[in-house]
Amino acid sequence: MTNDVEKRWHDPAAFRAAVTYVLAVVALAAVAFACYVIPGGKPLLAAILVPVIVFGGGVGAFIQTYRVWKAGGTWVIWQGAGWFLFALFLMCLSVPGAALTAT
Repeated sequence: MTNDVEKRWHDPAAFRAAVTYVLAVVALAAVAFACYVIPGGKPLLAAILVPVIVFGGGVGAFIQTYRVWKAGGTWVIWQGAGWFLFALFLMCLSVPGAALTAT
């Protein structure tokens, strides 16, 4: 049995799953951002969706962190994915602000 402080977090399958999840969330947010940038449609709604999608992805990553922790897996990988998405969420908060000042 390993202890959390031993820092043996080598799990390539979990790493691939977390990276795939993060890339899917970022791609979905990029689609929403593209809908904001392309003329026509509802740009304010698309601009609001960008940080909402990234925030929801971060919450989902933290939920997966808890599930993997309960199962005794390498939960730190998913926690890193969650913190990355939350940091990206903070940067994406400027998109709706830009949409509001442009209208």
